[in-house]
Amino acid sequence: MLRLVTCFFYMAGYLIYSVPTLRKMRKLSSEIPVEERDRRIHDMPKRWSRTIMKITGSKIEVVGQEKIPAGPVVFISNHEGDFDVPTLLGFIEKPFGFISKIEVKKVPIISSWMEVINCVFLDRSDRRQAIRSIREGAEILRQGHSLVVFPEGTRSKGGEMGEFKSGSFRLATDAKVPIIPVCIKGTSEVFEKNGRLIKPAKIKVTICSPIGPNVYENMNAKELAAHIEGIIRKELETLSNAS
Repeated sequence: MLRLVTCFFYMAGYLIYSVPTLRKMRKLSSEIPVEERDRRIHDMPKRWSRTIMKITGSKIEVVGQEKIPAGPVVFISNHEGDFDVPTLLGFIEKPFGFISKIEVKKVPIISSWMEVINCVFLDRSDRRQAIRSIREGAEILRQGHSLVVFPEGTRSKGGEMGEFKSGSFRLATDAKVPIIPVCIKGTSEVFEKNGRLIKPAKIKVTICSPIGPNVYENMNAKELAAHIEGIIRKELETLSNAS
């Protein structure tokens, strides 16, 4: 219970503390190179995320950072639990935004930070809005920013990984950027499997080899989704067998 309360008050307090910085980040000159601008903007969210994970007491191992190429990419990840985002945001070196359900847009301060780091809000119940969001995401990639996508569409909560929905893969194919499969294991042990309490866990993030446009250009969206799903599912099986 103590970790849960500490985490809640830290998150709330830090968000309020971050408001002046948020205002500064909104005013950053567009003439600053994209990579440098993203690095500056992500500094505070990255520190926030790292501290949250420290409060949980979890040990986080990330392997494969060296496989991430320069320039914009789309990270495709499985979605175990609520702590996937702070884990990736805090410990993947390359700055990124992510695709989020549109309901989060109503949350004060958090939604403003998400807009600044180039997140895209997606309403899966509204097909036209979803298409507009995919186009918005592709344009963000063309501008040189990176994105994370959870194509299961919901958390597995430590259960069987869900089938990957193909629609979000258009982000990468429209922008013609590398796709990087990411496998997360252990985040559901922090919260979802503990009766909504926070407990320490061993979390491993595996960054797989990038898949370039030259590889996926002849695949349709469903074939590409199945291919990436297979890579991540295989990695999850390897990690499960090793534990």
